[in-house]
Amino acid sequence: MSGKERLPIFPSRGAQMLMKARLKGAQKGHSLLKKKADALQMRFRMILSKIIETKTLMGEVMKEAAFSLAEAKFTTGDFNQNILQNVDKAKFKIRTKKDNVAGVTLPVFESYQDGADSYEFTGLARGGQQFAKLKKNYHKAVVLLVELASLQTSFVTLDEVIKITNRRVNAIEHVIIPRIEKTLAYIVSELDELEREEFYRLKKIQDKKRIARKKVEAAKAALLESGVVIEQAGNMLDDEDKDLLF
Repeated sequence: MSGKERLPIFPSRGAQMLMKARLKGAQKGHSLLKKKADALQMRFRMILSKIIETKTLMGEVMKEAAFSLAEAKFTTGDFNQNILQNVDKAKFKIRTKKDNVAGVTLPVFESYQDGADSYEFTGLARGGQQFAKLKKNYHKAVVLLVELASLQTSFVTLDEVIKITNRRVNAIEHVIIPRIEKTLAYIVSELDELEREEFYRLKKIQDKKRIARKKVEAAKAALLESGVVIEQAGNMLDDEDKDLLF
C-alpha cells in the first residue's frame, strides 16, 4: 500500500475483501522473493567456493608456467622478440554466454582457440620439449584466468542482486504486510462497531414499537369501556403508531 492511499472513511465489506486480497498477494510475493533469495544465496556460496578453489589452482599453474618460461629461455635463449614480430592476430579468443539463475542473468566467459597454432613447429631446432611445456602451461593459465574472471563477474552481480532482493523481502515482511494487517484490523473493528450500532438501533426500534403497541392496546381497551366506535379510534391510533415509527 503506497503512501498516497488513505483509509476508507466508511469501511465496507468490499474494502475488507480488497485488503484481504492485498494481504494474500503480499504474502505470496514475500514467499516467492524469499525462495528467490535462497536460490541466489545457494548459487552465491557455490561460486565463492569455486573462486577460492580456482585461485588456489591458479597460484600453482602460474608457478609452473613461470618455471617453464625460465627453462625455455635457458635452453633456447631470448625468443620474445621473434614471437612478437610474427604475431598478426590473436588465436586465443573469448566469447560471452548468459546463465539464468532465478530470473537473474549472469555473464559467462568462455575461451576458445581461433585457427591453427602458428607456433606449432617452434623449437624444432632446440628446446622443443620446453616450448611445448611452456605453451601448455600458459594455455592452462589463460583458461583459468578466463574462468576466474567469469566467476568474479557473476559473484559481483549476484552480490548486488541478493542485497536488492533482501531489501525487498524485509520491506514486504516488516512494512507492507504489517501496514495491510493494521488497515484490515481497522476495517474489521469499524465494521463490528457498525454492526453493534445497527443491532442497538434495531433493538431500540423494537422497544419503541412494543411501547407504542401497549399504548394502542390500552387506548382501545379504554375506548371499549367508554363505548366509542372502535374503527375510528383504531385508525387514529394507527396513524399515531406510524408517526412513532418514522
